[in-house]
Amino acid sequence: MTLNKHHCCSTFIFLLLTLLSQFYSVESELQLNYYAESCPNAEETIKQQVIKLYNKHGNTAVSWVRNLFHDCMVKSCDASLLLRRVKGMESEQESDRSFGMRNFKYINTIKEAVEKECPMTVSCADIVALSARDGILMLGGPRIEMRSGRKDSKQSYLTEVQNAIPNHNDTIDLVLARFQSIGIDTPGAVALLGAHSVGRVHCVNLVHRLYPTVDPTLDPEHAEYLKRRCPTPDPDPKAVLYSRNDLETPMILDNMFYKNLLKHKGLLMVDQQLTSHPLTSPLVEKMAADNGYFLDQFARAVLLLSENNPLNEDQGEIRKDCRYVNLV
Repeated sequence: MTLNKHHCCSTFIFLLLTLLSQFYSVESELQLNYYAESCPNAEETIKQQVIKLYNKHGNTAVSWVRNLFHDCMVKSCDASLLLRRVKGMESEQESDRSFGMRNFKYINTIKEAVEKECPMTVSCADIVALSARDGILMLGGPRIEMRSGRKDSKQSYLTEVQNAIPNHNDTIDLVLARFQSIGIDTPGAVALLGAHSVGRVHCVNLVHRLYPTVDPTLDPEHAEYLKRRCPTPDPDPKAVLYSRNDLETPMILDNMFYKNLLKHKGLLMVDQQLTSHPLTSPLVEKMAADNGYFLDQFARAVLLLSENNPLNEDQGEIRKDCRYVNLV
């Protein structure tokens, strides 16, 4: 009996160590300065391109942050978002959850610069992650020590986007559950929604709070302003009709987002609900009062997001062109 107990215990420990070794073998693919030997100037090249593009087109910095969110929430941080529609493959960019996303062409600009430096070495997935890291700095956000070594997906996941990316009118419970599924807790989820501090919301996604009657959770004066920005209940999706999330510091990643929520000036229903849910309301107040706390939680959550389920060498590849899988 004693021998059997020892045997069972030994077997359990062996299986546990095997599982842990498999887990850490995937995690260890991601390292700080991953390209230090294979492409020493990779991260600096990406950074310089991000700065150059930001100086020409400031909104690219916002795009890089959104790219990271949309890529990493769907299966893995694997640049599947960047794949274009070709025969036999759909594109995640065609999902209604991707509405308003743009500047994908500039990812190719960054990739081309990196390819000149080190051909077929740096993944598009790492470019998505590192450009978001550098874009966050351009927006006045925190410096994040982000690891690299991601591989690129060989397929797109259009059919899974709807269930992975929260919608603007989802319940807070559903949003929290989706973040929880990739290991991001409630403070991290609330902080990531603070990315709405920068950028803008298309009228298509907010007119339901204005017409036929104004949402009672929306500040009446702000509602009148929004009606001037969105004068019709059925705006043309192709028209550039929008409102900035934050009218005071629209291109700075800060806690003004939470201050606006407490004033009932949140544009999206999902954002404003943060103030009424028992799990998130105290966090909104804390982040509104302490910008440092918000930025710390944001940096922590971005790091967790950026390391969601990385592909290993056998699962992925290094794409030559971020828009297409490599030809075999």
